[in-house]
Amino acid sequence: MAADLGELLVPYMPTIRVPRSGDRVFKSECAFSFDSPESEGGLYVCMNTFLGFGREHVERHYRKTGQSVYMHLKRHVKEKATGAAGGAIPRRRNGKVFLDLELNRDFNGEDYEYEDEAKLVIFPDHFEIPLPNIEELPALVTIACDAVLNAPSAYKKQEPESWEEEIQVSKHARSLRQLDNGVRIPPSGWKCQKCEMRENLWLNLTDGAVLCGKWFFDGSGGNGHALEHYRETSYPLAVKLDNITPDGADVYSFEEEEAVLDPHISEHLAHFGIDMLQMQKRTENGHHTDNNAQPRVSEWEVIQESGMKLKAVYGSGYTGIKNLGNSCYLSAVMQVLFSIPDFQRMYVGNLQRIFDYSPLDPTQDFATQMAKLGHGLLSGQYSKPPMKSELIEQVMKEEYKHQQKGVSPRMLKALVSRGHPEFSSNRQQDAHELLLHILNLVERNSTGSENPSDVFRFLVEERVQCCQSRRVRYTQRVDYCIQLPVPKAATNREELLAYEVKRKEAEENMRAPPEPVKARIPFTACLQAFTEPENVPDFWSSALQAKSAGIKTSRFASFPEYLIVQIKKFTFGVDWVPKKLDLAIDVPDFLDLNRLRATGLQAGEEELPDLMPPIVLPEDTRAVLLMQHFISPSDKIDEAAVMQLAEMGFPLEACRKAVYYTGNMGPEMAFNWIIAHMEEPDFAEPLTLPSMMDPGPSASDSPMGATPMGNSPPEESVAILTSMGFPRSHSIKALKSTNNNLERALDWIFTHPEEEESDALSDMADTEPNDNAFSNATSHSDSMMSPDRDTSGPRVKDGPGRYELLAFISHMGASTMSGHYVCHIKKEGRWVIYNDHKVCLSERPPKDLGYIYFYHRLSSS
Repeated sequence: MAADLGELLVPYMPTIRVPRSGDRVFKSECAFSFDSPESEGGLYVCMNTFLGFGREHVERHYRKTGQSVYMHLKRHVKEKATGAAGGAIPRRRNGKVFLDLELNRDFNGEDYEYEDEAKLVIFPDHFEIPLPNIEELPALVTIACDAVLNAPSAYKKQEPESWEEEIQVSKHARSLRQLDNGVRIPPSGWKCQKCEMRENLWLNLTDGAVLCGKWFFDGSGGNGHALEHYRETSYPLAVKLDNITPDGADVYSFEEEEAVLDPHISEHLAHFGIDMLQMQKRTENGHHTDNNAQPRVSEWEVIQESGMKLKAVYGSGYTGIKNLGNSCYLSAVMQVLFSIPDFQRMYVGNLQRIFDYSPLDPTQDFATQMAKLGHGLLSGQYSKPPMKSELIEQVMKEEYKHQQKGVSPRMLKALVSRGHPEFSSNRQQDAHELLLHILNLVERNSTGSENPSDVFRFLVEERVQCCQSRRVRYTQRVDYCIQLPVPKAATNREELLAYEVKRKEAEENMRAPPEPVKARIPFTACLQAFTEPENVPDFWSSALQAKSAGIKTSRFASFPEYLIVQIKKFTFGVDWVPKKLDLAIDVPDFLDLNRLRATGLQAGEEELPDLMPPIVLPEDTRAVLLMQHFISPSDKIDEAAVMQLAEMGFPLEACRKAVYYTGNMGPEMAFNWIIAHMEEPDFAEPLTLPSMMDPGPSASDSPMGATPMGNSPPEESVAILTSMGFPRSHSIKALKSTNNNLERALDWIFTHPEEEESDALSDMADTEPNDNAFSNATSHSDSMMSPDRDTSGPRVKDGPGRYELLAFISHMGASTMSGHYVCHIKKEGRWVIYNDHKVCLSERPPKDLGYIYFYHRLSSS
């Protein structure tokens, strides 16, 4: 038999690899679905690429790649037999099979046991070889199988890692001496005993002194009085007051000069009247989230509808998303996006086409992972109601109510956060910033005419007036969200003043603070503040040819199909941490914005001259530009990126062109360029670059006074303009006319609309990769480009400005860097709350506490 197996595997030996240190083994989840070894069909791991595939998708990978050998992993989970020892470790067969495989939490208790099964499967005949089979398999195959079975799961590295050194137990913890001085610490109202500072306060565990910190491990600032107190008294341990939870606290040892663990922290705090259970704070998956527990309790309960008996719902569109640890911001955003028909059509309606044309590594393809998540949320496959027998059994056992498990967005999160300093971390993030980031990626990856983010895009008309000459300029910019400021216009002002008096009295008398009162702000006041004139900093008046005072007002030049409204609830505290304003907005279900429609230049208004401010380049900058022009072509191309693309099977010259025309921005950007241009007749032709002997306009002809940098504008700039809906030839002409300055090119496009129509005719068949169409808009729309726009411009779905509330995302906590997100979506005439993996009918949707609102345009009828 050994000889037979050896002979059977001989033709496939060149395709079987042993995972190296840099290889990721996807043995916990399918690349196209949420199938896992626990699924009915198990998981197939390719023995060459180490990608995982469910039973429905492994055939596609075999047909596409010809790879025949897969390892099939199956986990059999079953309830323990009656009478089994309750504390027994779950029984395993082949104990090392899934050594680092993440267990489903439902099966991680004492009531279940599981058996792991692994075998090699050879396609297309589905010939199976059980594992382990050391005696009968060739040595290379045995080594490869053992390496796959014992390799960590692909996303194990994504888990919260020990980027800090492991915290050790303090040597003072067991023998700490505490003074019996009668000190009792109140639940709030703390301040430093020496400087009255109210932030970054530390409680000395020996004498109960409350003092401010400085230069501690958490990076907080202060006046250093806690450290000064230690030098005077040698009392070694202190605990940070606003980080005490039932799970522990942040303890610092002055003598050991590091953060430490105190196993007796509960007793040490009780000495000063602090009950850790009373200090309970809301956390998310074990991560401390809220640094202001008392005021936030009611908000958590109201937004999550905690006191209500919410009815769970199942089926298509009612699938939850597992929390990966501070990933609720991603869950809330994706639930809302996939409730919009355009996103459903783009990614779920085109599911088979996307999967069939996915790259060899689908885990790195944005469209594939969006389609995977969309199908998981909308198919109903992962949201099934419990069987009647299960319900009866749970009632008999008095177990918890059945809840769906939800789908895990691990692959999509890893992809969209790659290279992003914030989203790639395991910390809580701002859902608004993620939403703009996702829409940015949708823009960049929509290679055809279909772009679901078009439903959010609209034009804002900005009217700038020179206060001295009274002349005006009208410009338009692209935006995807309106950010409404929160004015000081509370309707319950007297109630707020009374609360402030009571709060100060409680502070002075060291009593617990009164129940917090939220400021109630009318939505109309926020809208009015958005349209109020604002000063323009550093305004340069072309009428005066000098800096002057200027004011700006904004109106809608077009209305989007779906309007995103963000309430600017967050500001910066003294420690530069974003903090939330404690308020409620009376947000309406229906919204009419037609009165905010832009009007353009009015009779009697005089326009500012169309002149640009003078640009003066230092001599050293001009020298750099000249040097860049005369660099040899080979120095302009990242050969490592070229070879990486060539190894994927693309022609070498095409790879060189892709890297060059995307400005050495990396293989991913170059790959997008290849996909968009591979049908062109000169796709594989050699790259031709302007030589240093090419004639060009003189320095005096250039508006910047510098030598032109080549006849062809940078491809990334062309891609940005084409992704906004402008014809390719018109975009190139604009860039050439403005020395490749993107903002000035946009200005040029809207001052030369008569040339666009003829350019569009010659460019109708062109499709370009959508690069970063947001530019500066991904963080603040105020800093976006402001080109002069005519009636022609980016793709917008204009229509009436009447809207109905569709969904809203709410945040609980004191800061965007902490807390928890949930979303409410109106489906089939009823509100549904999506709280991570829990999906229920909403009894009392807290519309007044939302952070981001989504409105759908009402039909004109």
